[in-house]
Amino acid sequence: MLALISLLTLVPSTLSAPIFGLSSGSDDAAATGATTSIALADVQSSLLRPAQFARVAYCSSKSITDWTCGEPCTSLGNVTFLQSGGDQGLIPLYYIAHDPSDNSLAVAHEGTDSKNILSILNDVKFGLVDLNVTRFPDTAGKGIQVHSGFQQTFERTADGLLAGVMKGLASTGAKKVTVTGHSLGAALATMTGALIKKSVDPSVEVTVTGFGLPRGGNQAWADFLDSDVGVQYMTNQNDPVPIVPPRSLGFHHSSGEVHIVDDTQQDFVDCPGQDNENCSTGNSLLKVDVTNHKGPYFNDISFGRSACPDGQ
Repeated sequence: MLALISLLTLVPSTLSAPIFGLSSGSDDAAATGATTSIALADVQSSLLRPAQFARVAYCSSKSITDWTCGEPCTSLGNVTFLQSGGDQGLIPLYYIAHDPSDNSLAVAHEGTDSKNILSILNDVKFGLVDLNVTRFPDTAGKGIQVHSGFQQTFERTADGLLAGVMKGLASTGAKKVTVTGHSLGAALATMTGALIKKSVDPSVEVTVTGFGLPRGGNQAWADFLDSDVGVQYMTNQNDPVPIVPPRSLGFHHSSGEVHIVDDTQQDFVDCPGQDNENCSTGNSLLKVDVTNHKGPYFNDISFGRSACPDGQ
């Protein structure tokens, strides 16, 4: 994702027309509801734990399995690793852990590794395709379409991941599942969260939290996430990733955005509605800061291999 964005941002800012429709998004309808400030304490209470789990997903498979991934692991305290999958390439890593602090399971997806071409290829296949209704039979006939590359990547680990979640719920007695990820990992988290929610007993609470979330599907997909899943996601200043793929190609964000206004790590706003132009949707790819994608977001949390021991 970062490599593709970097190429786009090299185009001179003097161009008068949007690149491939990648404008600030004023070409079609978007929410314009007024934002409201959110206190740092409230951000920490709802987003800190998911952010910490998402950060761990960038570390090496072995360091996650052994729970020896340095500060990303130790910051979470007494957590028990349960399962992982993927190869940190064409199949991004995911892991499942038990969090005894609230007797919950955490499911975290690795985001894009900008140094790994196989990982990047998952992002650039950005055509819209029909959602696999075999996995989501209740969505049949609703016209839901999703990002081709994201769905293909999701399918590579969906069965093993779901089996691991069901096994973890049975062995721990947990009644809550937190699904999280950053960048590509955030997009995968929305699909994984939807799959888990439809598969577990209704008494199990499933929450989905993303960071630097790109658009993952069409309006019908966004509506489905709002009505059946519930997604909260954080965007950081002029990060270009949340505004791709563009709405001019039929992509749309769900509700639930929390936007970071500046680099103080103290100024956050709630963004009502879908694709609120007062938040990341109002950004333009002609004026972006790719470094905002990695962070820091808050509490000095940044995403990527650099936070892991020896950058692995």
